Amino acid sequence: MSDVEDTTEELGPIDYLVVEFPRNKLDGTAFPLLVDLVDRGIIRVLDLVFVEKDEDGEVHALELHEAASGEVDLSFFEGAASGLIGDDDVAEAAKALENGSAAGILVFENRWAAPFASALRRGGGQLVASGRIPVQAILAALDDLDAA
Repeated sequence: MSDVEDTTEELGPIDYLVVEFPRNKLDGTAFPLLVDLVDRGIIRVLDLVFVEKDEDGEVHALELHEAASGEVDLSFFEGAASGLIGDDDVAEAAKALENGSAAGILVFENRWAAPFASALRRGGGQLVASGRIPVQAILAALDDLDAA
């Protein structure tokens, strides 16, 4: 049984991100911030996968040491593989990528929300809808409000 299955009652909401890096430029700038979120218990990384889509549209998995430029140490994320990301998920994510780019696919638990989510489940609550509002949409809506 995986670590995720062991803690189902205490599990927070699970999210995923697919972040594209045009021209395979994964410079590692955000990795220390991701490590900080993990260290502070705000999130738990369940899966982290890197892929590249070559100029012909072929998708290839990348090992962690291949994913970022030489100065970036990704060893912190070794073993971040719960099995939640399958080949079909990688293929679906790759559809959104431009040829000649790379991407990181991250599945993470929002640990900060786990006590709230657990209390809702104990009280019989069920999540029936969820979503995200892109930052660009928020900014556009605020601009529209300012213009009105």
